[in-house]
Amino acid sequence: MADETETGTPAPSKMPPAHAPAGQEARPVPPAEPHPSRWGRVDAEGNVYVRTADGGERTVGVWQAGSPEEGLLHYARRFDDLRTEVELLETRLSSGAGDPKHALTTATQLRDGLAEAAVVGDLAALAARLDQIVAHAESALASARAEREEARAAAIARKQALAEEAERIAAESTQWKAAGDRLRTILEEWKTIKGVDRKTDDDLWKRFSKAREAFNRRRGSHFAELDKQRAAAKSRKEELIAEAEQLVDSDEWGATAGRYKELMAEWKAAGRAPKETDDALWQRFRTAQDKFFARRSAVFSERDAEFAGNAARKEELLAEAEKIDPAANLDAAKAQLRRIQEQWDEIGKVPRERIRELDGRLKAVADRVREVEDSRWRRTDPEAQARVAQFRERVQQFETQAAKARAAGDERRAKQADEQAAQWREWMQAAERAVAER
Repeated sequence: MADETETGTPAPSKMPPAHAPAGQEARPVPPAEPHPSRWGRVDAEGNVYVRTADGGERTVGVWQAGSPEEGLLHYARRFDDLRTEVELLETRLSSGAGDPKHALTTATQLRDGLAEAAVVGDLAALAARLDQIVAHAESALASARAEREEARAAAIARKQALAEEAERIAAESTQWKAAGDRLRTILEEWKTIKGVDRKTDDDLWKRFSKAREAFNRRRGSHFAELDKQRAAAKSRKEELIAEAEQLVDSDEWGATAGRYKELMAEWKAAGRAPKETDDALWQRFRTAQDKFFARRSAVFSERDAEFAGNAARKEELLAEAEKIDPAANLDAAKAQLRRIQEQWDEIGKVPRERIRELDGRLKAVADRVREVEDSRWRRTDPEAQARVAQFRERVQQFETQAAKARAAGDERRAKQADEQAAQWREWMQAAERAVAER
């Protein structure tokens, strides 16, 4: 407010210096406020009036403590206090530091109270500013409500998604550890989500809680059944161990080895026993199995050494057998081969991987002797000789018939008899060659 003279007239406004002091920026000086007499007056009886927007005036108080000028200034200062409160409210609201709801309430109360405020000043301008503050506060409240509603909708949507995920886990998942960990993570996230109304939040919580309980029941049932299965597996494996330990001293190498293989398959099919006993059971089973196969390996090693010696002795016989020459003396060759075969059988078994090789070499010698023997037999076969004689007799018969027909002058019959004789001669010659080749 501008300074006043003792007579109550406004003093001239102080002008800023043309240039600010060095190192400082020039600050603009606000325009001088109009004298309060523009907005009100004090009459001779001390009644204080303020002008209203409709051009009239109303009484705002009585001043008896001093001059009318002092009374007018007193009520003007009260207006300044009111305006300062409005400006502070406006500033806080514009900066975002103020609560729009509180600002709306305060501005409305101030605006509604202007009609009875005991102040002298520009009430119309102050009312207009309060209208702007009310509008601004209402807009801010609407925006805040929209943001809260958007945040609420997002919070509801997120909790719905978490509840649905929990329900899927409860209904479908068999990854018990991972699913349990995920439900705990969902719960932690759930606690951080705010802004959902109580009823909706309670409904969503019931869904999530029900899903967790369903999952825990299903997981509990699974592990209870698993415990039952593992107890059954433990009992079955103990039975298999008992049989495996009974077979340890068996000398039925092939049959027992086969049975151990079957026991291993049955062991795998039995499933896992409780974790704290499964390894110990397996060690017992393997110990029995290893003991049997160690015995078998020792016996087989000894037998393999014996079989290797047998193979060496049979190789010596083969060296002798492969020198046999049946073409030179068949009877001597046959006798020598029989002796070698008898010795061969007496020697006994050889390593499995050498049976085919050694037997094959001896068989080749026997086949060679047999081939020479068969060839000699074919050459002396009475049936073959008789067949040659029969063919020769038929040739002679047809030659005789041809000679008689020709002597009788029957050339046609003679020619037929010659042709038949020629055919039987070919057959005779073939039979003779077959006997000769044997």
